[in-house]
Amino acid sequence: MTSLALSSADIATLATDALVVAVAPAGGRRKGVSLVGPAAGLKVAPKRRLEEALTALGSTGKVGDLVRVPGSGIAAASVVLAIGVGSGPWSEEDLRRAAGTAMRALAGTRRVALALPIDSADDADPITQGALMGAYSYDAYRVDSKSGQKSPVERITVIVANAKSAGSLAASSRGKAIAGAVNLARDLVNTPSADLVPAQLAKAAVDALAGLPVKVEILDEKALAAGGYGGILGVGRGSVNPPRLARITYRPAGAAAHLGLVGKGITFDTGGISIKPSMGMHEMKGDMGGAAATLGAIVAIAQLKLPVDVTGYLCIAENMPSGSAQKPGDVLRTFGGKTVEVLDTDAEGRLVLADGLMRAQQDKPDILIDIATLTGAAVVALGSRTAGIMANDDDLRSAVHDASRRAGESMWPMPQPEELRANFESLVADIANIPTVGRPHGGMLSASIFLREFVKDSQRWAHLDIAGPSYNSGAPWAYTPKGGTGAAVRTLIQVAQDLANGVL
Repeated sequence: MTSLALSSADIATLATDALVVAVAPAGGRRKGVSLVGPAAGLKVAPKRRLEEALTALGSTGKVGDLVRVPGSGIAAASVVLAIGVGSGPWSEEDLRRAAGTAMRALAGTRRVALALPIDSADDADPITQGALMGAYSYDAYRVDSKSGQKSPVERITVIVANAKSAGSLAASSRGKAIAGAVNLARDLVNTPSADLVPAQLAKAAVDALAGLPVKVEILDEKALAAGGYGGILGVGRGSVNPPRLARITYRPAGAAAHLGLVGKGITFDTGGISIKPSMGMHEMKGDMGGAAATLGAIVAIAQLKLPVDVTGYLCIAENMPSGSAQKPGDVLRTFGGKTVEVLDTDAEGRLVLADGLMRAQQDKPDILIDIATLTGAAVVALGSRTAGIMANDDDLRSAVHDASRRAGESMWPMPQPEELRANFESLVADIANIPTVGRPHGGMLSASIFLREFVKDSQRWAHLDIAGPSYNSGAPWAYTPKGGTGAAVRTLIQVAQDLANGVL
């Protein structure tokens, strides 16, 4: 496991295998690059030598540009890696991405020192986050191929002005908690579904929360039936692995507000009887990304001791086709009594969320947020890196969007057109689970309209569709690996912090 510590040591003499320095375009008439951050304080001769060498090797100082040079004559480190950060000022997300990019580039290196620009003690937080998220790897199932993989950096040293200051230590500690929560969610998403069936995901939640001041209640299939959770039971009906509902409560002293979270936890989604095409289906092990994000966020919120009550629900099921599976045309009675005609068994996430949303409102949260890898339409609309935010409250939607920006996650506010509700009229039930008329357009928006039917008008509620950013099928970038990304974890933590601060 990667460790991280702070240091105020002279970067020229620091004992490390690789030293990461930041460079920006020189600017003005001067060509090449200029060192910025702690490296700008190098002595005149080694500083000039390093800048000239980087310029000769084509370093531009543009964001993400990477150039390596030997450390000899410059620093005690064997290698100096210069990362372009562009012309300042630098945001927290700039620092996160620079740290993550450097850690990925230096995989296989044992000790690395990060000398990035820091304007205040608080900057130790995003640098810590980026470094630990960038050093992530998932190799639990590698045996013969493990030796061919570069191991993550073992020890990271972040250079700060005062490594013993309370501000820097607190910021780095916060960064560690957040990065750990993100990496927990990534691990869960990356785990093969055969080893993370509903009961095992529920147990993973219990294990992850062990030792923290939280309570966890797990409802098995019998308890779900007794409680009237027809949505979760209907989706899980076709699997030999019965569904679960995990209820997590965090009740700190002096809580300022109450946050409700509901995460979609489909441990594998075949589509059920309305079966999906085979291409890409292996990625459906990640259809529990909303539950993983919910769990990760609560772990960090409890570790950080944020003064806000949190109640989280993980709605967990496996959507499989079988002789016992629900069929198109079946009617489910969801928690609270509303009936749903199931016209498409592949629109299953909204069915489990319906139960979760109705149950969560009994806890009377000030704000209720559901998180789900819900629709392919979200990817069509917003691409693979941006989540959609829908809400029944314009101010809440804007506040969540602002929180996501500050947390460094790409999300975008989307509308809930009223005319879409008429498309869900059912011939036999209170509502259908997909539009019943015309060719379905705006699928992400329609799904949120369906969910809104299970939220009281008086309940402030937001829906996050993370279908795009939850799983990265392409090449890794910045601190984002291939596979599970831990999307939405940081935004949920920031929302909790904003609630605790009374600004949401």
